[in-house]
Amino acid sequence: MTAPPADPPESPCVLVCVMNEATGLCYGCHRTIDEIAGWSAMSDAEKRAVLARVEAREAAS
Repeated sequence: MTAPPADPPESPCVLVCVMNEATGLCYGCHRTIDEIAGWSAMSDAEKRAVLARVEAREAAS
């Protein structure tokens, strides 16, 4: 028996869309502009990788 497909990762967007010029990260979601712009075209694995980086960035700030 195979497991049902996992739900796709949700965007970390919190509708605070302001980029920090010094870090290149969004103040709200801690993603780069490339990560934000490419989100909808990313595979689930790529999205999970972005979410892992976001988590690390949040922990470091």
